[in-house]
Amino acid sequence: MERTCRRFCKGGEEQVGSERENRGASRPHSRLLRLLSTDDFTALQPNLEEIEGRSGQVLYHPGDHVENVYFPCGQALVSFAVAVEEDRDVQAIMVGNEGAVGGIVSRGFLPAYSRVTVRLGGPLVRLSVRKLAEAQHQSPSLRQLFARYADCFVAQIFQSTACNAAHSVEQRAAKWIISAVEHSGGSEVRVTHEQLADFLGIGRTYTSRIIQQFRTSGLIETGRGTLIVRQIAALHQRSCKCNFWVKKHFEEVFTATDE
Repeated sequence: MERTCRRFCKGGEEQVGSERENRGASRPHSRLLRLLSTDDFTALQPNLEEIEGRSGQVLYHPGDHVENVYFPCGQALVSFAVAVEEDRDVQAIMVGNEGAVGGIVSRGFLPAYSRVTVRLGGPLVRLSVRKLAEAQHQSPSLRQLFARYADCFVAQIFQSTACNAAHSVEQRAAKWIISAVEHSGGSEVRVTHEQLADFLGIGRTYTSRIIQQFRTSGLIETGRGTLIVRQIAALHQRSCKCNFWVKKHFEEVFTATDE
């Protein structure tokens, strides 16, 4: 059910200073939106719409006209899938409440190249690309913030490309599960073997073997369409460090904005 963004999802990162704390309390659980200055957020607020993203919902198909930016909030997690064969897509990157999807680098209005899909359901805040462009034209600080995020977005793509080339499927599976856990805020990840196989770009049988290895080692338990992480530290040992490097770059790029 769609509605004007009057009531935002709760929670979020601790902010420095009382002004930033008050700002975070009244905004969506989206880091980008919480980094906006009061004036910039006030300018965008009338055009923000909160929608409930459903797991499996496609936001953009390849070739679609990109008209809206979506900010995942809370536990919502969105993925980009790139076609490698006529009947096969490979998931490239995931974006959670640290970022946004749709017209970030290109400023929209171009056809979508990849399939953008909600992987973990949750709140999304939608904003017209046209309205964002108008606000950016009026605000240098808003332009700078989204330029910083565009840099982080491209860095995430670079890291994902390197990860797929250099790391084992087991490492990448552990990385994906850890990322999903971090975004969900709990130990349970709603994902089937087939969905994880799609994300990793491998067969379902191979994915099931990896999940069985993790389960035998006591790292996870499995339920109907869910993975439950029991030993997150041990799972980190099985994972590559790509998530760490991406997070580090995010923090470095946004340090000046956070101060």
